[in-house]
Amino acid sequence: MKGKYRHEFKYLSPEITLSAIERRMDAILLRDRNTGEKGEYAIRSIYFDDIFNTCYLENENGTDPREKFRIRIYNCSKERISLELKRKKRGMCLKTSCHVPLEVLEEIIAGKIPDFTSEMPYLLKKLICQMQFRALRPVEIVAYERVPFTYEDGNVRITFDRNLRSSSNIEDFFNEDAAFRSIFPFGTNMIEVKYDELLPDFINETLQTSALQWNSFSKYYLCRKFDIQGLRCGFRA
Repeated sequence: MKGKYRHEFKYLSPEITLSAIERRMDAILLRDRNTGEKGEYAIRSIYFDDIFNTCYLENENGTDPREKFRIRIYNCSKERISLELKRKKRGMCLKTSCHVPLEVLEEIIAGKIPDFTSEMPYLLKKLICQMQFRALRPVEIVAYERVPFTYEDGNVRITFDRNLRSSSNIEDFFNEDAAFRSIFPFGTNMIEVKYDELLPDFINETLQTSALQWNSFSKYYLCRKFDIQGLRCGFRA
């Protein structure tokens, strides 16, 4: 699946501010149709890195361009499994994705490198190739709950992500009762703003508040940092 480079900004926010902005968004935007009756969904992603933690260090050092693989599911379901490759270049993000068969994911979770098949999409073949030649491996589960809003003009997507947590126990990917570690201090969550060429003024104005703290690091970096350095991410009010 082809994509295009987009703007992507992340902000840390106290829950009281995040909830207020979320209510404003509810008045002007539609929620993603995939959210269902609850208006949100749970996301889990397996992130990959090599033995040198290259993806982690490239994010820390601001390497440009850089890219990382992840496998994502929603609401702990095995029905929709996606492999995504995120590439960052000059402050813009490009995401490409494809379907992953359950049996292939089960092999990866078990610590095996799947075999190539002629039917596999290119992106999945690229992951397997890097597992073979770069020793790329699954290292971190990143989980959170998301409330997403969309706006067609400009392909705008505003998401409110709560309860960011992680685990290095890859075998727990589908386990709804798995133990996770919290990443942010209690009451701190994240807003992400994504769009193509232009963010409409009325949406930008809705986001304006001095309580938001811009953050340049990926969720993977913030979660992996806990494993590597034993640090919980701080927040300045």
